[in-house]
Amino acid sequence: MLRHHLGSLIMGIIAVLLFAVSAQAAPVTSKCLAVAENLSPVMRVNYRVAELANNEVRITFVSHSTFLIESPAGIRIATDYAGYHGKGPVPDVVTMNHAHDSHYTDTPDPTIKHPLRGWNPKGGWAEHNLTVGDVYIRNVPTNIRTWDEGGTEKFGNSIFIFEVSGLCIGHLGHLHHELTSQQLGQIGQLDVVMVAIDGVFTLDFDGVVNVLKELRPRIVIPMHFFGDLDEFEARLRDTHDIEVSKSKTVVLSPATMPRKRKLLVLPGY
Repeated sequence: MLRHHLGSLIMGIIAVLLFAVSAQAAPVTSKCLAVAENLSPVMRVNYRVAELANNEVRITFVSHSTFLIESPAGIRIATDYAGYHGKGPVPDVVTMNHAHDSHYTDTPDPTIKHPLRGWNPKGGWAEHNLTVGDVYIRNVPTNIRTWDEGGTEKFGNSIFIFEVSGLCIGHLGHLHHELTSQQLGQIGQLDVVMVAIDGVFTLDFDGVVNVLKELRPRIVIPMHFFGDLDEFEARLRDTHDIEVSKSKTVVLSPATMPRKRKLLVLPGY
């Protein structure tokens, strides 16, 4: 009888442990994908000027294609990280793309907990699906051109998507082609999009405009540009409000999303 009760107790403990593990490993529900389908303890960082409310996110344009994204829980993410993330502590997460060495580094700071490559060095595509603090991060791979004429590196770029504070933020990386219907479905509905607008090394302006029509973000933040933005602004002027900010930093929340779509230009290059 004692052996029977002891066996039952052990089985019960195992069941509880298995339930706890499975609960931690349960997939995260993507708010971006859910919205698209419908459409057919806080960590303090003492360097900050202002803390973020639970429904806010801070975005700072560092340079080129690098943005610093900060969450209410103090999670710091640097996009297209090539070794420089701007001011403040080392980011918790960095994302990288393989087009040029200005978009990645082979020697990221070893204290970065989550260095996420947008390509798979072993071949095939990179796959990221993780939650860091109060930020859910995933990627959608795309191809890039190579220096060889007509060459293609399969899955050399990733569109990284950050879900934080009720917003879906997409960084298109070094995008070289318009998106397929499959990729659009994998991305879902985005509120904010960072897009390269050099018009030469990535997509031409027609291609960028077509991608933005498909993604329908409320806010477009240009990056990877050289010189003035007059020509690109002219392409969007009929469909977007144009705001040229004096600050490299913007704080966004679901409540502050504009009614009309907006091109938000943060100073940088």
